[in-house]
Amino acid sequence: MTGTDGTAPSLDLADAAFSYGGPPALSGVTAHARAGDAIALIGPNGSGKSTLIKGLLGLVGCVSGTVRVLGESPRDARRRVGLMPQTEELDPEFPVTLRQVVMMGRYRQMGAMRWPSAADKEAVKQAIDRVGLSGHERRRFGELSGGQQQRGILARAIVSGPRILLLDEPFNGLDQTNRDALLKLVSELRAEGVTIVTSTHDLQLARDVCSHVMLLNKSMIAFGPIASTLTLDKIETTFHGLGVEIDEHTLTTPDHDHGRHG
Repeated sequence: MTGTDGTAPSLDLADAAFSYGGPPALSGVTAHARAGDAIALIGPNGSGKSTLIKGLLGLVGCVSGTVRVLGESPRDARRRVGLMPQTEELDPEFPVTLRQVVMMGRYRQMGAMRWPSAADKEAVKQAIDRVGLSGHERRRFGELSGGQQQRGILARAIVSGPRILLLDEPFNGLDQTNRDALLKLVSELRAEGVTIVTSTHDLQLARDVCSHVMLLNKSMIAFGPIASTLTLDKIETTFHGLGVEIDEHTLTTPDHDHGRHG
């Protein structure tokens, strides 16, 4: 599907269903996004938010329908997609510096058995600068605060200049300083034409930084512009019967999903 300006969508999904090998964990996903769009994924725990993010990376199979990422299959497009995962599995005691963690985001460009070039080092420096961690390059990653670690993981996700950035619950547990830094960077990346997909429980955050919303509960409930789609009636349909307190700005849930099928 090509737009009136002749450009292909960043994301193009048509009745897509994703499975870990059994019945679909998420189905009926139809959505399109272009450069600079930002999509908030909202739904209850286990609704398929993390499944969709993994599907866009080709880590979970699309078992029906179609998924195109930057005009390619998810696996082929992965080199141009950045990921900030919900949880980081790096051992905090592992003796690695912030600079080394961010450099991991350049490995695909560097290739096997290559030392970082001057361009790789400069890209790492700029990414660290962008997330507001200049001066911390040589600090052991495990010594950074939780919010600083999250910003370091974001630097790793953007260091190779991705055209799509996937954020899985990026604002969980952030204090206001780290939250504001992340919001600012998301807005800057959108202005540069990066497409953002972020899962979140925060309705106000979705309104503040996103252009579109996708409501999920094992299947896609709704997708469209924030103003016409993030409405109380659609949110209540998405969370119906789950004991979630809803108002115009927030969702109060019993807990937050950190499992594989979020």
